[in-house]
Amino acid sequence: MPAATSREDLLAVIDKEWTKLSTLLDRASEDTAMAPQGEDPSLRDIVTHRAHWIGLFFQWLKEGEAAQMPDHGVKWNQLKPYNAGLRTQYAHMSWSEARSWLGVQHDRLRAWIAEADDDALYGGPMAGGTGWTTGRYAEAAGPSHFRSAAKYARAVLKQSGAI
Repeated sequence: MPAATSREDLLAVIDKEWTKLSTLLDRASEDTAMAPQGEDPSLRDIVTHRAHWIGLFFQWLKEGEAAQMPDHGVKWNQLKPYNAGLRTQYAHMSWSEARSWLGVQHDRLRAWIAEADDDALYGGPMAGGTGWTTGRYAEAAGPSHFRSAAKYARAVLKQSGAI
């Protein structure tokens, strides 16, 4: 799927992917969402991960020229242990808390996109980034993560017999 290149396209893709993900998450019981998936994260872990990454996007925006991506002291080739640490950091959250947090972060991202203009989103590389536009980073933090989370949720729900 090609990346959005305008605010209108970005709003359309965030709405589309959020609707798909929300519909699937609505079908997950607390037991299903919290259940370990062998060596893989639980569905709750996936949801907290997505909420966290939207927060990172806003951190990058705030830091601008000094943005540290993906996070302070973390290199892109260190994502696997970084993500494992996130699972530990958010292990205290219930399913409903994780869902609520993701909803808040989604609303925050969507509102920010709705207020931005095409020049702010796609007029040039994001300050402190790696060459992508700010809109492309917003898409990676939101809709692209929602798409992969929906794929994971579908597999978990199918395995549990919920779909």
